[in-house]
Amino acid sequence: MDYFIIKRDGTKQPFDPQKIKDAVIKAFVAVDGEKTSYAEGKAQNIADYIYGYMEGIPNELTIDEIQSLVEKGLMATKRKDVATAYVEYRHDRDLSRKNTMDDTLSEMLKNESEYWTKENSNKNSKILTTQRDYMAGIMSTDYSRRYILPKDVVQAHDKGAIHIHDLDYLAENAISNCCLINLEDMLQNGTVINNEMIERPHRFITAMTIATQIMLGVSSSQYGGETITVSHLAPFVRDSYNRFLNKYLERGVEEEKAKEWAELDTRKEISDGVQTFNYQLNSMTNTNGQSPFCTVFFYLNENPEYTKEIAMITEEFFKQRIQGIKNKAGVYVTQAFPKLIYCLDENNITEDSEYWWLTKLAAECTAKRMVPDYISAKVMKELKQGDVYPSMGCRSFLTPDPVNHKYWGRFNIGVSTVNLPYVALEAKKENKDFFEVLDKYLNLCHKAQKIRLQRLENVTSDVAPILWQNGAFARLAEGASLHELLHDNYCTSSLGYAGLYEAVMILTGESHSKRGTKGYNLGIKIMQHLNDACSAWREEENVSYSLYGTPIESTTYKFAKALKKDFDIIEGITDKDYVTNSYHVTPAEEISAFDKIDIEADFQKLSPGGAISYIEVGNLQNNIPAVLQLLQYMYDKIMYCEMNTKSDYCYNCGYDGEIEMKKDGNGKFYWQCPCCGNQDEDRMAVTRRVCGYLGTNGYNQGRMNDIADRYVHLQ
Repeated sequence: MDYFIIKRDGTKQPFDPQKIKDAVIKAFVAVDGEKTSYAEGKAQNIADYIYGYMEGIPNELTIDEIQSLVEKGLMATKRKDVATAYVEYRHDRDLSRKNTMDDTLSEMLKNESEYWTKENSNKNSKILTTQRDYMAGIMSTDYSRRYILPKDVVQAHDKGAIHIHDLDYLAENAISNCCLINLEDMLQNGTVINNEMIERPHRFITAMTIATQIMLGVSSSQYGGETITVSHLAPFVRDSYNRFLNKYLERGVEEEKAKEWAELDTRKEISDGVQTFNYQLNSMTNTNGQSPFCTVFFYLNENPEYTKEIAMITEEFFKQRIQGIKNKAGVYVTQAFPKLIYCLDENNITEDSEYWWLTKLAAECTAKRMVPDYISAKVMKELKQGDVYPSMGCRSFLTPDPVNHKYWGRFNIGVSTVNLPYVALEAKKENKDFFEVLDKYLNLCHKAQKIRLQRLENVTSDVAPILWQNGAFARLAEGASLHELLHDNYCTSSLGYAGLYEAVMILTGESHSKRGTKGYNLGIKIMQHLNDACSAWREEENVSYSLYGTPIESTTYKFAKALKKDFDIIEGITDKDYVTNSYHVTPAEEISAFDKIDIEADFQKLSPGGAISYIEVGNLQNNIPAVLQLLQYMYDKIMYCEMNTKSDYCYNCGYDGEIEMKKDGNGKFYWQCPCCGNQDEDRMAVTRRVCGYLGTNGYNQGRMNDIADRYVHLQ
């Protein structure tokens, strides 16, 4: 029988074993510097193996299939170095043969691929500004893969063993990830936006407007989330109050009446300021083609001088969030931004505490709108050396600064994530020690993170004046190096991880959700190993590497597909379209809310660079005492936690209950209105928690599978 090879242009040519033999010999020569009899013998063996392989299948193979068989043959020899050389040769040939942007760009512009339409649940890929960002990102990803990242890193990223996040921004000379904006410095000392001086405001409503402009500018100069705190805005509430009070006193109003009226005017200005803030942030678009990914922090004790004003601002934010924001149909719905974080402390966590009333309002807000999320000051002080501060955006936390206690103005430079179940399956398949394989991939993540750092070290403050020169991060001079802000515990560099549950199940057959079990003990051991790697890198480089529980919004689907592609189907592990976030108990596990908080608190302690736990709840709007009981438990047990409920709307019929998830005959998930049967995602608003932030613009099949599996921990 005649055998054929299908070339990349679709044409066929007769199969020639000599060409395979020549290619293998070239790989040996590339490593050894000469042709040896061993090389000739192995080349002949591989050529014969492929010829024999073709006898048992249809009589034609593609070039890629042939090359994969050659690679497999080389890996079966003792010369793994030659196999690596051959893989690298294929990688270089693939990149030089074709501009990898073409197909990707075409796929994105057609707007038919689920990857682009669901890549980010808060981006609409039909919108021109989003398409422009995606186009730039495609170029950046292509350039980064070819010219910035080492081949071994790209190969591990491509097969799904690791994920180098935000390659669509890496090609820029220097761009950072997420941050805590030093709003206090920028408002109190003035700032510069687009070369225009912005002086200190004298009213709360002005301060709120400037804050939104700052947040838009910062989000356009980085790619991750940003956080501000209302304690930096509280002094301007007092400025407004004093302004109103003086106005009435100057008009001859008696002092007590003047104070009463000034208080009413101040509350009205707070209401107007918060409304302006919400409108601005949800209507503005940054250079990334989306609303700023932003968070607002509410901590009554952050500045005791202004606790009253902080409480006033907090109350108004919660009231307006409970009401919601109007959608295009004029109906109040749940908004995605800003994310709200409320800090639980001694003066707001018990029924007899001064601000218990505010915590009750927070609970009502959470039951209806899924925010605020909650930080326990009690637990955080134990874990962060006495300090209390919020996440940078969704879940990324700075390393503690026990000396200067400085957090506002610090930032993160990016994340590289290891796929733990991939590591576990590879170790089992190759009969290797799990931690040996893990270290291999951790080193690749470390390589990528060092490249991020080096690119930032090579630029000056001029690349993003609002960040480096005008107060958001620092007040560096023009032309100054960023070096001092990249070392000595100022910024963080994140080692991410995903799928602890699956990895533990693969290796022990048990979940990690019960203390004292093999699964739990191995989970703790893995987490400690990851932390030890960060500590070693930190000691060696004076860079604050920190372990980060990756949210993997779209990457969860990529990781799951990698497991299916490279390994056997395992029930509960590789037969689904997602990998469990970070250290979480897997979504489908039947566990009570309190037990979930208990067990995940153990693992959250070992994820200092970023972590958040969630509790899936039913409709608790008529059971606020249950929410409050859960908050009190969180306060005692876990640093950072949130509650997930549902908040949806159908544009076809006006239904505002829970939109139901269905599954078609091909196993694909979709949404359907239970009232009118609407299945058009463009005609409904479905709000779910996807990665810490709320998602409102659709989800990929991996995340849909995750949402479908979620067990309700508290009804």
